[in-house]
Amino acid sequence: MPDASSIATGPLAGLRVIDLSTVLAGPYATMVLADLGADVVKVEPPEGDATRGWGPPWVGDADAGTRTAAYYLAVNRNKRSVRLDLRQESGAEVLRRLLTGADVLIENFRPGSLARLGFDDSALQALNPDLVHLAISGYGPDGPAADRPGYDFVIQAVGGLMSITGDADVDGGHPTKVGVAISDIVAGLFATIGILAALLTRRSDRSVGGQRIDVSLLASTLAVLVNQAQNAFTTGASPARRGNAHPNIVPYETFATSDGQIVVAVGSERQWPRFCLAIGAPRLADDPRFATNGDRVAARVALRPLIAERLAARSTAEWLRAFAEADVPCGAVTDVLAAFHSPEAAARSMLVEVEHPAFGVLRQAGIPIEFGATPGSVRTAPPLLGEHTDAVLAELGLSAEAVARLRADGVV
Repeated sequence: MPDASSIATGPLAGLRVIDLSTVLAGPYATMVLADLGADVVKVEPPEGDATRGWGPPWVGDADAGTRTAAYYLAVNRNKRSVRLDLRQESGAEVLRRLLTGADVLIENFRPGSLARLGFDDSALQALNPDLVHLAISGYGPDGPAADRPGYDFVIQAVGGLMSITGDADVDGGHPTKVGVAISDIVAGLFATIGILAALLTRRSDRSVGGQRIDVSLLASTLAVLVNQAQNAFTTGASPARRGNAHPNIVPYETFATSDGQIVVAVGSERQWPRFCLAIGAPRLADDPRFATNGDRVAARVALRPLIAERLAARSTAEWLRAFAEADVPCGAVTDVLAAFHSPEAAARSMLVEVEHPAFGVLRQAGIPIEFGATPGSVRTAPPLLGEHTDAVLAELGLSAEAVARLRADGVV
């Protein structure tokens, strides 16, 4: 009998997801579904998800065969791992049996690769008409770049994101990637949205049943350019890099204090005079050059040094208190560990612990979605490669002898 702490709860409890994806975008999407209660079966190739080897840092023991990269641990909790060689017909047959009883299939094979394994759209439709099939790729299933591999770093470059990230040329800057693989992450989030929408459609209109959904890293990256894209469409000119400055709001950036860095975000006209008073420069609020946000954007070169000089004179802690009293949005620039250990993060339970059978206690980022009646949960640690193969195959009705033959043939 499973431990009570490992029993799925949440709004997606009872949903079965077969996860053929690897690396980040797909596994991130399936982790979100798993956190919300879905039963996610992670079907890994014989060598495992590539991110198991993307270290250091590592956990586990190389000699014992358990050494695993922290990267893999970040996006694979609450899943069950099955090691399966789909290139062998008996392995493909196991997948067919898995898909027959599944609600969702998510994969990130290059376009055409899954079809060559015998699982094209028509085959999946015949196998399970209600199956929601989510395919993630770099550039989509068609078009001039369909056959190219999708790598986050490359997509950030060709998708325009790097061109607006980093310090300005005059400050010695250059195009810079975001500090996490954001193109992968937003693709994973769009994938999750697509899956949930398709499941809702399946429930509300039985004539639709399952359907295929395509999400590309490129389209996802272009979609999240939001105001920067609209600025470009409106002006006909691509935005420049501004470091930590905002293209449409001033002051809304990072300033040096006497002992660190602080972010100030004056996002409304009501906040502007309060900000000026807090920094001891009330006359700035009456200066016609800076009367409105539009004026301040146009005069940012003149305004910024006046603010910077004031903020450099006092400590970060002093400014945080002053701006809190003035009800001006602000925050200290904080490193990752400090961010997770902050009282604000603790209030949202964003640092959680889960027990791993081989690695002991693992600390992980918590679940950012809070449900009043059907909360998600972190139930199980990221699995070892093939950790749940026997259990999942038994659920499919395979005997111990049949599983042993598959293992002897290198299928599982």
